[in-house]
Amino acid sequence: MLREERFDHIISLLKRDGKVAYDLLSAELNVSEDTIRRDIETLHSNGLLAKVRGGAILPSRNPLSFQNRTAYLTEGKDVIALKAQQFIKKGQTVFMDGGTTICAIAAHLPLDSNFRVVTNNQALIPILSKFKEIEIIVLGGVYNRNTETNTGVKTCEEVKNYVADVYFMGTCAVQSKFGITAAINEDGEVKQAMLNSSIKKIALSNTEKLDGVHSFKVCDMQEIDVLITDIPSDDSRLDAYRNLGIKLV
Repeated sequence: MLREERFDHIISLLKRDGKVAYDLLSAELNVSEDTIRRDIETLHSNGLLAKVRGGAILPSRNPLSFQNRTAYLTEGKDVIALKAQQFIKKGQTVFMDGGTTICAIAAHLPLDSNFRVVTNNQALIPILSKFKEIEIIVLGGVYNRNTETNTGVKTCEEVKNYVADVYFMGTCAVQSKFGITAAINEDGEVKQAMLNSSIKKIALSNTEKLDGVHSFKVCDMQEIDVLITDIPSDDSRLDAYRNLGIKLV
């Protein structure tokens, strides 16, 4: 049975029974439990189920799932912020650049968060200040009052002093062919510097920014690892991004 066929079977069982178990699926589909675990992980990453001990349940039965919580959210950036939390781990070094979506991620962090943030985003500082265990490193540069960010040669040079476990990139425009583009050249240069100094690259885009193009190229889509949007990962508006080797969340 092909992987996609297993996915369909798992989802069908979930809709019928409300839950599935690793051992039963392994026996029924005649594959190893490790294979089933990987299938469940893939479906979980795409928001199609919620992992529990020994198997999975429907997202609607998980009181902590972002799927339920988004019903109470009024803006797409808050949906993106909740989806982003799964990628932040204790002790990491995290790049965060400019934009209101980045600020939304910070605003939704658990109070006991413990990691290091390296940022050029001045608007982020008062939000992060309430988290006692988050180390805040602010990059220098020329301050842009409109974007509330520091940019320029000094900013890009200081980025090189760090290697980030995760980079959350705020975007101006995302397009499957032309990649990620910026409206301001200096902003794009900082993004490129952070890309070059990070291990996992995560781009953030609401639906208004999807399929848009600006004048300054940041990177191709294949240069990022994850694209987080404010719509379900199986939404047809993401079809153009499915065969690019990136995870859609």
